[in-house]
Amino acid sequence: MKVLIVEDEVRLADALGQIMKEQHYQADIVYNGTDGLSCGLSGEYDVIVLDVMLPGENGFQVVKKLREARIQTPVLLLTARDDIQDKVNGLDRGADDYMTKPFIPEELLARIRALSRRQGEVIVEEMKFGDLTLNLSANDLCCGSKSIHLGYKEFEVLKILMSNSGRIVSKEALISRVWGSDSDAEDNNVEAYISFLRKKLHFVGSRVEISTLRKVGYRLEETT
Repeated sequence: MKVLIVEDEVRLADALGQIMKEQHYQADIVYNGTDGLSCGLSGEYDVIVLDVMLPGENGFQVVKKLREARIQTPVLLLTARDDIQDKVNGLDRGADDYMTKPFIPEELLARIRALSRRQGEVIVEEMKFGDLTLNLSANDLCCGSKSIHLGYKEFEVLKILMSNSGRIVSKEALISRVWGSDSDAEDNNVEAYISFLRKKLHFVGSRVEISTLRKVGYRLEETT
């Protein structure tokens, strides 16, 4: 399971990350609402744990904008205030669940599991762009009758590009989401995997190309 944690209290955020790690979940952590929204819009997470009071965009604004962008990732809101109106506001904006700090880790994990199961009832098993199909359970890339298996990082890079079809994805965003914000990965790591993917797109005979926008990033385009 892949979880996004958006929490500006660094110690709490890191503690939540450790809890996820102990459950063998992959957790990405950001410390403000603006970064949380950017990551959430990728659509690559199974659950988002979202604090309400954040610098930049607050939690209510983040979940509202995610839903307006048709991102249906389950969102668990966290708040220090036990105010029924806060709960109503969060749920009305599209949140799926609500917990008040402080909380018991076991309850938090139980709610995350419940939300991921709920997401699992509606999640698609594949993504499509142009003549391409990406199998999300087998990591296979298909075009017509031809298919090829993608390595983990190839798969993650392509999934992000397909989730943002038509939009530009920066190298910095790919590094943060695929390698992790604290990794030593650099631009040339991204360039290498983009090259691998281009060769595999050619192998399956796809009309889809990964376009480079110099000093900006990459996006998928369908050629005629």
